Amino acid sequence: MSDVEEAQDAPAGALGVAELELRPALEAVLMVVDEPATEEHLARVLERPRREVALALRELSEDYTRQGRGFDLRLVAGGWRFYSRGAYADAVESFVLDGQQARLTQAALETLAVVAYRQPVSRSRVSAVRGVNCDGVMRTLLQRGLVEETGTEPETGAILYRTTNYFLERMGLRGLDELPELAPFLPEAEAVEGDSREGVPSFDVDDSGDSQTDH
Repeated sequence: MSDVEEAQDAPAGALGVAELELRPALEAVLMVVDEPATEEHLARVLERPRREVALALRELSEDYTRQGRGFDLRLVAGGWRFYSRGAYADAVESFVLDGQQARLTQAALETLAVVAYRQPVSRSRVSAVRGVNCDGVMRTLLQRGLVEETGTEPETGAILYRTTNYFLERMGLRGLDELPELAPFLPEAEAVEGDSREGVPSFDVDDSGDSQTDH
């Protein structure tokens, strides 16, 4: 079998990054970014010339608009990121407001607890403590107004998050100093392996305004 045939038969994961089809690779990467990704960064990680990456991004954006997709690929603040299309803002608002009436999931409660005890903290550090990716959960907490952005991490530039006054209100706390003394049971993010899962305290936030702390 020739080298070309072997490359065609090999699973996608076996190919080098530079050998992957560019446009699907860009879509896959942009699905997981926390903030707009620059063309330089995308070109570096995908091992392609910047001009090639820039052209592919613009073609994708034009394709989504021509197809009338519910999402858009935009160049914002020097980088590219997926956004919901403005024409469907009412549908997104309806979904978000509906979610505010429901109880938080166990994953959201655990993530909220990590932020409360480790704030200010980045998403990657929260994920390290929980042992799973928490990007979607963090977006839920942001939408609920329970956490908010508070600057960036000097070493990495990652966005940092903290709990809000609304969080204190729902928990029935006057300040963070009234949180139970459970911080020692939360491992430092640096000491947690990526595939581990640590138990953390959970808060139960309901719609009545009452709050509970599960021990």
